[in-house]
Amino acid sequence: QVQLVESGGGLVQAGGSLRLSCGASGRTFSMYAMGWFRQAPGKEREFVAAINNVGRHTVVIDSVKDRFAISRDNARNTLSLQMDSLKPEDTAVYYCAASDRFTTAQAILDNKVAYWGQGTQVTVSS
Repeated sequence: QVQLVESGGGLVQAGGSLRLSCGASGRTFSMYAMGWFRQAPGKEREFVAAINNVGRHTVVIDSVKDRFAISRDNARNTLSLQMDSLKPEDTAVYYCAASDRFTTAQAILDNKVAYWGQGTQVTVSS
């Protein structure tokens, strides 16, 4: 069983930065792919970024590709999302996600997620 706990959300002005972190419990953290999703008010949850099990391959949606960066530290069981040049349309609850059997970032993009965090609110003011 894996438990995911996000932190780092908050209120920031447009153009600012935030760094989200996801701490994971469980001995299998480094074995599987992980990623971030977000859900804005009144919208469906959408994929944002994913990273493979060893942190060498990432997938990021086009709308944030030049602004967000996903990374992981398997020694510290931590997943991160560095968000720069934030825009009001980035406002959402951000969720950490993990697979329990797939190692590729593509699997997270395909929503093959077994574990979810509780979410952290990111609000970008204009």
